[in-house]
Amino acid sequence: MIEDGSKRTVSGVLVKVLVHRREDRGMRLEEFASRCVRQGEVHELVTTDHGVGDGSIDRVGFLGFAEIRSGGVIDRGDEVRIGGQVVGTVLGFDACHFPNHYNILISREAPVTGEQIALSPESTVQFVQSAP
Repeated sequence: MIEDGSKRTVSGVLVKVLVHRREDRGMRLEEFASRCVRQGEVHELVTTDHGVGDGSIDRVGFLGFAEIRSGGVIDRGDEVRIGGQVVGTVLGFDACHFPNHYNILISREAPVTGEQIALSPESTVQFVQSAP
């Protein structure tokens, strides 16, 4: 049974580009498949090639921090676009820094940093609902 109806695209803007990678980060994938985000919040965008597995996320590349301009719901599987380029899909969330911010984990073939894919501050960030 499909539980999700249609939703708006959550959008924001990149406020800081990050340039580092880790092989031993020790993030823990939250069990929640979605998180609500509010206008004005800032969250960290992190790429990984790990799957859901046991929830342990070590191999990561940090893209940057994004300010939410249009709040809503971010779901596992949403497509993540920055500056018009697709950077991956939402794998889930790590809350080690919450309530300051979530780490929004983005699944892709290999982790990359914001610098590696030429991101820049003020680039548009979008979380677009995946097709059912």
